Amino acid sequence: MMNRQRRQGFWQEAFALRGSVTPQILPLVVVFGLISSGICSVTWIVERRFNVRLGLEVAPFEIAGVALGLLLVLRTNAGYDRWWEARKQWGAIVNQSRNFVIGALSYGPAEPGWQEQAVRWTAVFSHVTRCSLRGEPLSMEITRLVGEESAAQIAAADHMPSFVAMKLSNFLRTACDESKMDRFTFLQIERERSLLIDHVGACERILNTPLPRVYSIKTRRFIVLLLLTLPLVLLHRLSTDWLVPFITMLVAYPLLCLDQIGVEMENPFSKDSLSHLPLDGLTATIERNVLGLLKSASDFVPRPAETALDCTPGFSSPPAQTH
Repeated sequence: MMNRQRRQGFWQEAFALRGSVTPQILPLVVVFGLISSGICSVTWIVERRFNVRLGLEVAPFEIAGVALGLLLVLRTNAGYDRWWEARKQWGAIVNQSRNFVIGALSYGPAEPGWQEQAVRWTAVFSHVTRCSLRGEPLSMEITRLVGEESAAQIAAADHMPSFVAMKLSNFLRTACDESKMDRFTFLQIERERSLLIDHVGACERILNTPLPRVYSIKTRRFIVLLLLTLPLVLLHRLSTDWLVPFITMLVAYPLLCLDQIGVEMENPFSKDSLSHLPLDGLTATIERNVLGLLKSASDFVPRPAETALDCTPGFSSPPAQTH
């Protein structure tokens, strides 16, 4: 079953660590707090020794904060767009797999061997695509579905999803060449198969085209500059100087969280990302659905050939003659 996000209580989610970027950015928050303490100590020593008041005005930080906020929002939105686009492509893979199997079982050969192989290779396509996008070795599900020899052929292919798609196309061509599937039906089901490769290509485009590096460079540079100079703004505006590092850490926490969220959503396929797509659940759903269709195929009795309607475009069955 697909892992579903469970909504918990307000306080449970507010202080939850699992699924949060807090453990990843907390060391950086502490580092900025220590740097702020060092800046405060150096400033205090300089002021005492040279009798010079050091500090910065708050007005430039207000302008810089707005610019930094816009950069963080743009980067977060760009990361979410990539995540959502990947989820839509996988939703399309689910639908196309179902459509392909429904067409193959309904209009293809009634031979149990042909039907089982077509369905099993359709289920393999989603597993192979998942492994290809994640850069993982072939999973045991593939060997279980098509055997060790076929799994070895898939692993040796230069592009594994294309190899499986070609296998599916061969099944359709064999059925068409043996006159067990009419040409119009062949073209319709072949279209469903070709769309599977289109969706894989869209996922690979997301995977192989990361966000421009200038986003992360400029955003993180602004964050560092703001947090390193923030103690000079707070130093003479707080009643006690020891509060400056804590205020700096409080400001650093949301900024670094937003920056890390953009990083997490940049690659929606990697299991290292906190909010990666549940590809294991999606592929398990596809396998369960198509194998369920195969199991139900025996409940549908095909019409005799002499009474079936000709579905070829441009032709219609002759009207029945009455005597």
